[in-house]
Amino acid sequence: MTSVFRTSTFKAVIPLLSGLLFGAGLIVSGMTDPQRVIGFLDVAGHWNPALALVMGGAVLVTLPAFAWARRGGRTVFGDALSLPERRTITRPLITGSILFGIGWGLSGVCPGPGLLLAAGAGRDALLFAASMLAGMFISDLQRGLKRSDRAEPVPAVGECG
Repeated sequence: MTSVFRTSTFKAVIPLLSGLLFGAGLIVSGMTDPQRVIGFLDVAGHWNPALALVMGGAVLVTLPAFAWARRGGRTVFGDALSLPERRTITRPLITGSILFGIGWGLSGVCPGPGLLLAAGAGRDALLFAASMLAGMFISDLQRGLKRSDRAEPVPAVGECG
């Protein structure tokens, strides 16, 4: 019984440590600074390539991990891995992408850094986090209503990193 508790505790600690590592990476790379993100989006002015370098580094780390996960079909703990199979472009995907891009461009904040900034309890960051959570709730509510009309589940939309 003790080994089951330790395994389940370990399984809970890994996502926590991963989140802390992700947050630390955002802080060290400066991606919690909205002006740095807006500088990346300002291709006609004073363009700042830092975000592209951070994203490129993330892709270099993530691609081998995803290839390994797809090949094995199991998590590190041996649980079945569930990856989305749907590859069609839908209206909700396009709408969500447009809204995400507009919000990111106006605020300079992506969901990961936004939650990290909200932990600092700044007024703008809390407003951003509350707006993001409201949008997620409305999206889930809308998908829940649509799900009752169909037999097939609707996959969740991903986020930046």
